[in-house]
Amino acid sequence: MNSKDLKSKFINFFEGNGHREIPSSSLIPENDPTVLFTTAGMHPLVPFLMGQPHPLGKRLVDVQKCVRTGDIDEVGDTTHHTFFEMLGNWSLGDYFKKETLEWSFKFLTKELKIPLSHLAVTVFEGEDGIPKDEEAAKIWEDLGIAPGRIAYLNREENWWGPAGLTGPCGPDSEMFYWVGSDEPPAVYDPEDSRWVEIWNDVFMQYNKQKDGSYTELEQKNVDTGMGVERVTALLQGYDDNYRTELFWPLIEEVERLSEKQYHSDYVKSMRIIADHVKASVFMIGDPRGVAPSNVDQGYVLRRLIRRAIRHARQLGIEGSFCSKLALIVIEMYPEYKELEVNKEKIVTEMDKEEEKFSKSLANGIKHFEKLTAKKDQNFLSGKDAFLLFQSYGFPIEMTVELGHEKGVEVDERSFFEEFEKHQALSRKGAEQKFKGGLQDNSEATTRLHTATHLLNEALRKVVDSEIKQKGSNITAERLRFDFSFDRKLTPEEVEGVEKWINDAIEAGVDVSREEVSKEEAMSSGAQSEFGAKYPDVVSVYTMGDLSKEICMGPHVKNTKELGQFKIKKQESVAAGVRRIKAVLE
Repeated sequence: MNSKDLKSKFINFFEGNGHREIPSSSLIPENDPTVLFTTAGMHPLVPFLMGQPHPLGKRLVDVQKCVRTGDIDEVGDTTHHTFFEMLGNWSLGDYFKKETLEWSFKFLTKELKIPLSHLAVTVFEGEDGIPKDEEAAKIWEDLGIAPGRIAYLNREENWWGPAGLTGPCGPDSEMFYWVGSDEPPAVYDPEDSRWVEIWNDVFMQYNKQKDGSYTELEQKNVDTGMGVERVTALLQGYDDNYRTELFWPLIEEVERLSEKQYHSDYVKSMRIIADHVKASVFMIGDPRGVAPSNVDQGYVLRRLIRRAIRHARQLGIEGSFCSKLALIVIEMYPEYKELEVNKEKIVTEMDKEEEKFSKSLANGIKHFEKLTAKKDQNFLSGKDAFLLFQSYGFPIEMTVELGHEKGVEVDERSFFEEFEKHQALSRKGAEQKFKGGLQDNSEATTRLHTATHLLNEALRKVVDSEIKQKGSNITAERLRFDFSFDRKLTPEEVEGVEKWINDAIEAGVDVSREEVSKEEAMSSGAQSEFGAKYPDVVSVYTMGDLSKEICMGPHVKNTKELGQFKIKKQESVAAGVRRIKAVLE
């Protein structure tokens, strides 16, 4: 079974059980600064998991594209990826454990024809204040899973979330498939790597508070996740995800360019190149796409491209190669039309970054080897690591990786001290920059989110009617709003925008919500974010005759709740895109 058939079967199965399909959301989360990328299908659904009604109902299904940066160092084995697709089905306060586990079992054994003899499951063992999940274990046993194949594991293994610092979370139940060549053992052993995880059902029963405590969610939800890449490999009989059609065309091109074969001497570098280029294509080609930079998403993107280049040079690939592979990725994923639309941008950014880094890579490696050439040199100072970054463009992770290959320890702590001193940036900023956000659904973030609607409209009314939203990001302290415009606002325009918004706040206008078809919303004049994908039925928030916008929420009930609006900063973020940072005082 190929990956397209797997995705189609999954969607059709759950649609047949009352679910509605929702489109894959952007890789860059909207209004959620707790993470840089969409790491799971639940990210775009947080407001609905917290109780806001979803326009398509309580049962949803999707294929969500995701990026996870925590596993970058693991990429190079058979199963880890930075970009991947996640199949998921959702219950928003509707069905719970029984239906979820029964459907999971039926899909695996009936639709995918996985024999019961090759399945094992895990459930949460419990801890202080949270009981052992005997309910899930009993359901599995009733379905035919032998007691020896049901393992109770701890929080590290069988607990999910929250995605940020606070929010929905709960115990999960994971399903494993035996990939060994011999008969599967009667008792499941979590330490045996021949048992491979293929699906995870999360039961969102709790809401984690800021003080670390847990309260029962009024609306209990289900969130499931099945990795397309891993399951495709298993169904095709591979123990290596890179052998499937999701990576093999890229591996073949790397073989051609390097004149080397995919085997033990070169396999790790080939996998890293294929994975990192694919992830980079999706990051740049996203509707909210990013470019390589030294901060936030752009930093991660730059790190991926540069790591791919270094491994390509190790294989003997000289000259430009990234954009050749990028074109293959675009061809491999015709369902993601944004990649074809942004093809020129993807190729240009990849070529630019490759050219920039290639010039300094060889010299940087020579300098690294000079610094570590002494016989007993097994330590590299933070100052030297920073010099490699500043002079040769080496991300600290690359220097650490080079050091690991040579048995040299890198003083990362003093590197970051140097980094802070010179550029006021940090790796922490690249991985998880802000606390809070819509994940905590706080009053502050709700007010600021509502204020972005007024800012969106004020810019069109006061500055230019052609302005379009290009993205937003909210913490409990401030809002950040990106919009299409090619110059800095004048002081008079800033003052005019603030006045328009504060007049709207003072007017005390009610905020109302209705669910309509996407076509009806668009034809009614409701504003939408440029490039965003919306389901067939959407929520439209209206503030009298001031603002009408397609949005996922949350919002205040009346504009009087907002307080005084103040623009703190404006800046350019890309050609034709400006950014405003503002607060409510």
